Amino acid sequence: MADNAEELVDYDEDLTINEPATAPAATAVSTTNGHGATDGAGEEDVEDEKKGFGTIHSTGFRDFLLKLELLRAISELGFEHPSEVQQECIPQAVLGMDVLCQAKSGHGKTAVFVLATLQQLEPVDGEVTVLVMCHTRELAYQIKNEYGRFSKYMPDIRTAVFYGGTPIKNDIELLKDKNRCPHIVVGTPGRLNALVRDRVLNPSTVKHFVLDECDKMLEQLDMRRDVQEIFRATPHHKQVMMFSATLSKEVRITCKKFMQNPLEIFVDDEAKLTLHGLQQHYVRLEESQKNRKLNDLLDTLEFNQVCIFVKSVARANELDKLLVECGFPSICIHSGLPQEERIKRYQQFKQFEKRILVATDIFGRGIDVERVNIVINYDMPTDADSYLHRVGRAGRFGTKGLAITFVANDADAEILKQIQSRFEVAIPDLPAEIPAETYMAKKA
Repeated sequence: MADNAEELVDYDEDLTINEPATAPAATAVSTTNGHGATDGAGEEDVEDEKKGFGTIHSTGFRDFLLKLELLRAISELGFEHPSEVQQECIPQAVLGMDVLCQAKSGHGKTAVFVLATLQQLEPVDGEVTVLVMCHTRELAYQIKNEYGRFSKYMPDIRTAVFYGGTPIKNDIELLKDKNRCPHIVVGTPGRLNALVRDRVLNPSTVKHFVLDECDKMLEQLDMRRDVQEIFRATPHHKQVMMFSATLSKEVRITCKKFMQNPLEIFVDDEAKLTLHGLQQHYVRLEESQKNRKLNDLLDTLEFNQVCIFVKSVARANELDKLLVECGFPSICIHSGLPQEERIKRYQQFKQFEKRILVATDIFGRGIDVERVNIVINYDMPTDADSYLHRVGRAGRFGTKGLAITFVANDADAEILKQIQSRFEVAIPDLPAEIPAETYMAKKA
């Protein structure tokens, strides 16, 4: 809710950011009010704070006193009990409190701000009330769809997604039509800032300002400048919420400059950022052996869907071509594709039309495909944070999963060592056999 932040920075959402390889350990679950006291009633809460998420009792979404239309959608989607992050955040977020949240991939951070903003939204024709920003077009598209799912029984609420790579005149026409103007806008900072600068998107009515994968946007200078310019154009009094799976101490400080006495939720230590239920292994091999090994793995492992990560667009295209020639149901997504084609392929994979996805790191953050249970790092990620986001595509929401990383040289081995040190996890060599029940959820 702060109206100023340090000089922050249209951006290219396809750029890879080399995030710090190490960061200070995350603090325990912290729910502080403006006076430095712990929210809640007395010593039990302090004890819970020390123990972390493990002590939270089971709660239902009905306990949050949400609108009946939201509860109906939640029930229809099959959600019964909120995740730990949702239990901590939603009760305060629906009251308009600022929120800064770091939690593991796949644990329902998106639902926190979607439900909190829908709960508070009172739609007015021609006014944008909720502004949500993220760093890639695919993630923006996914968030827009989440709003659609949860607002199914709120027919008066309109949501739109704006991002680069599409004709801006379509966005302008939509925003200028009072009867079609969205109440909720999701988008990438570059396109949204262009719409604000051209006085097409009126930021003066914004009451909720949300950054998803906030570290990715605030660490990159051009993206950061866009975020700050949009922020300064919005009213001083508004709710600010920021979310990510990884937040360094430095980025947290920057985030809090946008906020006023935020509820701060951090996992209680960085080791817990690695995902429960996710088996992690590595394979030492030569670069020339990767294709043969990948072929063997896809032949022998049982999987619902697989994500295979590579380091460049050219390698994504070549590997996808090779897999298709070998008879595997593969598709690839990368920044070199036209935007419409990227979204089309993402939909094909999410709808289970294809079972194998070859991708660059553009697919590594926030993208939620619930059937993915195996991630293969064909090329080693650049750092520990990238590794976490990649392997987080499997084992989402506490389900089982398997992550296999190819180590082809000494540089790869050094990054693997950094990953194990950062998350305090031992990643063993891949055994000759892995029982399917250890990484495949039981069929009903």
